[in-house]
Amino acid sequence: MEDVTLERCVELDSRYVMHTYKRLPVAFVRGKGTRLWDSAGREYLDLLGGLGVVVLGHGHPAVTAAIEQQAERLLHTTNLYYVEPQALLARTLVEGVFPGSKCFFCNSGAEANEGALKLARKYHFLCGDPRSKVVCLLKSFHGRTLVTLSATGQPAKWEPFGPVVEGFVHVAMNDVAALEEAVDGSTAAVLIEPVIGEGGVYPLEDEFLATARRLCNQTGAVLIFDEVQSGMGRTGTFLASSASGIKPDVLTLAKGLANGIPVGVFMGVGEFGDVLEPGDHGTTFGGGFLACAAGLACVGTILDEKLAVNAAEVGGVLKSALEEMVGTVPHVTGVRGRGLMLAAQLSEPVAREVVMDCLGRGLVVNDVAPDAVRMLPPLTLTQEEALEGARLLAEAVTAVGERGGVL
Repeated sequence: MEDVTLERCVELDSRYVMHTYKRLPVAFVRGKGTRLWDSAGREYLDLLGGLGVVVLGHGHPAVTAAIEQQAERLLHTTNLYYVEPQALLARTLVEGVFPGSKCFFCNSGAEANEGALKLARKYHFLCGDPRSKVVCLLKSFHGRTLVTLSATGQPAKWEPFGPVVEGFVHVAMNDVAALEEAVDGSTAAVLIEPVIGEGGVYPLEDEFLATARRLCNQTGAVLIFDEVQSGMGRTGTFLASSASGIKPDVLTLAKGLANGIPVGVFMGVGEFGDVLEPGDHGTTFGGGFLACAAGLACVGTILDEKLAVNAAEVGGVLKSALEEMVGTVPHVTGVRGRGLMLAAQLSEPVAREVVMDCLGRGLVVNDVAPDAVRMLPPLTLTQEEALEGARLLAEAVTAVGERGGVL
């Protein structure tokens, strides 16, 4: 592959790629651990981890070795035949993460959520009580297919593609009364992110999750937890929902499942693992050799090295450092999140300017909202790196404030 400058990359992208991303002016070409290097050779501290995907850090030796070995052996045959790495990864996830469940592997979080919703509909069909109503949350994000967009509680993301799929009802997060009013005997499923991610990083209260579980038990609705972003140890436990002690009927994972190789999974526990039958659902690429080999190495490393514990400890250091900015650094008014899934709230809609200034200082973060800066670093982040990142962010916010929010 030819080497290209940033300017040439921008030119080629402008000419040949659909303009669906508001890209930042940098092209990363190499990574190691929590560090990235751009096409000009400049080093950055990565506190975004490819939007929560690179949980083990860039170039992790276990994942690299798994990819190399599997690529040499076999890449693809289809799900018409047994796939050894798929079976091994399923065993690891079931026994180590969600006991008593069964897995369906796909390629992304959106596919995992779509499959989970299909499972819920099929479940009620088998019960002789077809249902299609799904209760979701405002500010939620579940994917960009038409169904998962319809489930997403951010109208701006689906309005250009309307009409949305019927049957989706949205209530405010942590509003127990609204949830109790929405969930009834016609509800097929309740779809919840235990920590809302793309909507701004908002952990849900234990009482709210417990209410969702109780209502699903009472009405027969399927409780689905979307842990695409909050799972994989990011919040200090392998599943964010584990901290509350609330268990769903169906679980979805993706993002950090294979440290950068595309893979997603939805898992049904007990009777929900036997709902889908041959012909009900399928995928050409999902659960392939390469993705599952990488996933097996990734999940095994998270569990063996207890990286969720590191996420809790280092996340606490990072959160404390961010909280020290409140009242001392212009624009910073609050911090929210759990583990290494955090956001700094700003008083003004200058998050994009802050992110740009951070890039100039060698720090990678994300404007999850116009007034919020998000951090989803690798779970291998050290305390020293956490403090370094907090310092650079404080410098960036201060500089933006001094410029009046203008770069």
